[in-house]
Amino acid sequence: MQKIVDFIQSLYNTKEFIPLHEPKFGGNEKKYLNDCIDSTFVSSVGKYVDLFEKNFAKKIGSKYAIATVNGTAALHISLILADVTKNDEVITQPLTFIATCNAISYIGAKAIFVDVDLDTMGLSPRSLQEFLEANCKIENNTCINTQTNKIIKACLPMHTFGHSCQIEEIKKICDKWNISLIEDAAESLGTYYKNKHTGTFGKIGAFSFNGNKIITSGGGGVIVTNDEVLAKRAKHLTTTAKVPHPYEYVHDEIAYNYRMPNLNAALLVAQLEQLDGFIENKRDLAIRYKELFNDYENIDFINEPEHSKSNYWLQAVLLKDLKQRDAFLDFTNKKGIMTRPIWKLMNELDLFKDCFCTSLDNAKYLEQRVINIPSSVRVRK
Repeated sequence: MQKIVDFIQSLYNTKEFIPLHEPKFGGNEKKYLNDCIDSTFVSSVGKYVDLFEKNFAKKIGSKYAIATVNGTAALHISLILADVTKNDEVITQPLTFIATCNAISYIGAKAIFVDVDLDTMGLSPRSLQEFLEANCKIENNTCINTQTNKIIKACLPMHTFGHSCQIEEIKKICDKWNISLIEDAAESLGTYYKNKHTGTFGKIGAFSFNGNKIITSGGGGVIVTNDEVLAKRAKHLTTTAKVPHPYEYVHDEIAYNYRMPNLNAALLVAQLEQLDGFIENKRDLAIRYKELFNDYENIDFINEPEHSKSNYWLQAVLLKDLKQRDAFLDFTNKKGIMTRPIWKLMNELDLFKDCFCTSLDNAKYLEQRVINIPSSVRVRK
């Protein structure tokens, strides 16, 4: 394993601590931040919020983008836009960051966990189809879970580590069963499936710009949609449902203070300008890692799945078993190379242990074997 440590240190040209993923600010970030400060518009009103939304929508091929304070807020509002209400059910995957399930819980809805595919690590269309056929019926154009008699309003797949799940196939199933498709695209900015950007297949998509994402504003998120009515409602709900007026404060429903500040948006405008270069850099890193791990019989580098062009946000490897995984984690972290296991399955957390689960063989297999390795954009000499 020392060879792996030496290789990663050579990639990042340091023998000091190497984090899993750190941001890079090498463009117009300071220029735009200073301009934002000089304008005095540092909160949720300002030209950079509008400019970022316009540029982001154009970048991914969506008609509308609504900036939010973080990715979880974007997911929360997306579920509301899809008319998910208390006691409804939402199908998702157990192998995900907890924000996916937290957003479902904020509404008082309940998660249903179906398995993931081994190659994508994202929600499996086959598992989804099998669950629906075995447990559901269509009644009055509504999908009913016959086991609970509750309405299944939405399906919320997540594109794991920037690798697209089989989102087109998932969409076909959701359309057949009258289930709204919402994409958790938090990790997949710059990722395409069959030449179409993730986050744009469903009714709504949500992205994150947390400090460890491929571009960042420290926090931040965005909702995307092609539906003008949903876009306007998203903006209304994220700005405390304030009725437009030059000076009066009138609010027409309970809503949220989820609008992205102009300061954060200034950072994102600059970061978005560098996105193509970041992705090129990370895809080059993936090639180097693949070459390294080809020499290891019991370590497989996780490549982009079929039909996907991935951003390789977090590079990942698959170990042969839990024992080898833990040994890898222990050795690399002691050497100052930050590595991390994949998330604990959501259904194994006390918070969600009473949620319905299909057979989760693939998710359990991956949970015991997948490790993330340093994935930051490298400064080329």
